[in-house]
Amino acid sequence: MFKLAKGRMSIWVVIGAVFFMVLQVIANLNLPNLTSDIVNNGVVNGDIDYIWRVGLKMLGFSLLSIIAATCNVFLSSRASMKLGSNLRDDIYTKVINMSNDEYDQIETSSMITRTTNDVIQIQNVYIMMLRMMLMALVMLIGASFLAYNKNHQLTSIFLVVLPILLIFVGILLYFAVPKFKAMQTKTDRLNRVFREGLTGVRVIRAFRQDQFEQDRFEDANKDFTQNAINVNIIMAFSFPVIQMIMSGTNVAIVWFGAKLIGSQAMQVGNLIAFMTYAAQILMSFMMLSMVFIMIPRAQASAKRIQEVFDLSSELAEDDAPVKSDRALGDHSLEFEHVDYRYANAEKPVLTNVNFQAKSGQTIGLIGGTGSGKTSLINLIPRLYDVAAGQVSLDGNNLKRYGLHDLQDMVSFVPQKAILFKGTLRDNMKFGKKDATDEEIWHALDIAQASDFVRENPEGLDQYVEQNGDNYSGGQRQRLTIARALVKQAAIYVFDDSFSALDFKTDAVLRQALKNDEHMRQSIIVIVAQRIATVADADLILVLDDGEVVGQGTHAELKESNQVYQEIIDSQIRKGDEA
Repeated sequence: MFKLAKGRMSIWVVIGAVFFMVLQVIANLNLPNLTSDIVNNGVVNGDIDYIWRVGLKMLGFSLLSIIAATCNVFLSSRASMKLGSNLRDDIYTKVINMSNDEYDQIETSSMITRTTNDVIQIQNVYIMMLRMMLMALVMLIGASFLAYNKNHQLTSIFLVVLPILLIFVGILLYFAVPKFKAMQTKTDRLNRVFREGLTGVRVIRAFRQDQFEQDRFEDANKDFTQNAINVNIIMAFSFPVIQMIMSGTNVAIVWFGAKLIGSQAMQVGNLIAFMTYAAQILMSFMMLSMVFIMIPRAQASAKRIQEVFDLSSELAEDDAPVKSDRALGDHSLEFEHVDYRYANAEKPVLTNVNFQAKSGQTIGLIGGTGSGKTSLINLIPRLYDVAAGQVSLDGNNLKRYGLHDLQDMVSFVPQKAILFKGTLRDNMKFGKKDATDEEIWHALDIAQASDFVRENPEGLDQYVEQNGDNYSGGQRQRLTIARALVKQAAIYVFDDSFSALDFKTDAVLRQALKNDEHMRQSIIVIVAQRIATVADADLILVLDDGEVVGQGTHAELKESNQVYQEIIDSQIRKGDEA
């Protein structure tokens, strides 16, 4: 937990918070002593002037305590909120730069919980430490010393009371800490079920699984709620017990103190001051107990956040990276005996993949579901790293390029069309911040998206909902293609990005790609399920169970490759007969 705070909190703000906290404690510890003086020297002797003088001192210390407490709260809040802000920034930066292998290690719902709820737990504990824990510790030491000075005989009461409190707090921690730790994993589960229900609401309704999903959520919610109730019951039970111990302590102090006063071994004012110090000692002990109960939950949160930071990427970068070249033409892409295996997978998803592509060529990838098409293209921008063999760009191993430079040379259209909330212009500028409206409209024209964009009177300033939910599937797909085309890249990768398009739009879009001057000087890689989408590619790779079982042109594969013939039969010939 302290490791996370290092470098993320201003040391001067923390020192300032501690300084004002100590000032507040000093002021508070002086008040009982002044009360004792008023009673012993003012009230007993009837000296009104003395009462006024000491009373004004008490007022001064009270004002000092209020000012110091205000400054301490302000600085403590500032330090802890800054820590939370920096943690969220660092987690987000880490997540944005993760490799796909790292993404697979932590669930999305858990990542959200770690960025929000876990960070809040750490914030809360740090503000409690700067505000309550240190104050309780200093006050406990100071009040104990001053109480002993007032009457060392009465301090023996604490030799009985404090062990009782210690045993009770120990029992409290034994039952409460596991419950607090479990809160985070139960929050993960609740978020996961709720997120799945939100994102899959259409599927749930289509299959009439409303009640099943409601039962799932209710089960997770009840589990979380019951755990929270148990925690609150334990905490609620602690307060009356501690109050009873404090009240018993006060009774014992008054009982024995009265005897000391009766024997003239103690003054009345000193007894009043001792009772106040006793209350401060017990209150400090109680505050420390509450902080120590909260620390294990924050420690569990800190461990979960540290797990994110400890995720190590296998995508190492060369110490002297090759300079990337986004200039058009003269680029080459080569796969040499490439194998790839997902983490913890029993067998490779790609085995001995070999092919070459040059600027101006279109490479088509086709094969059955699970044949490794998407895994193969993910190796091009190094979203994953090869397990064996080598992927080269312009004759250099991809590992020799800086990740940022390499991915700057590749424009990628993912299988799932994703748009971001905002305006259409903002989405189109995602790959090129300084793109002009002319460049954007040109890309929309190629992607066959300009017609429906122009129909909206707001044009490029039209509003885009989260995930592009205000567009149809085909429209989203064309817009994501246009976004990729706005970016000037050496390699364009389309991961089954034409699946939601009708055959006519598919054909017109691919012809527009061929006719565009820039695209004719780039390497185009197209993953498709339909033969028609890749039929006119310069080179078609046929994948089956992670292996390239054939490569060539459409005419060549049609005559000689059995897997390709089977795909043709399933899509064309049998369809014609139907």
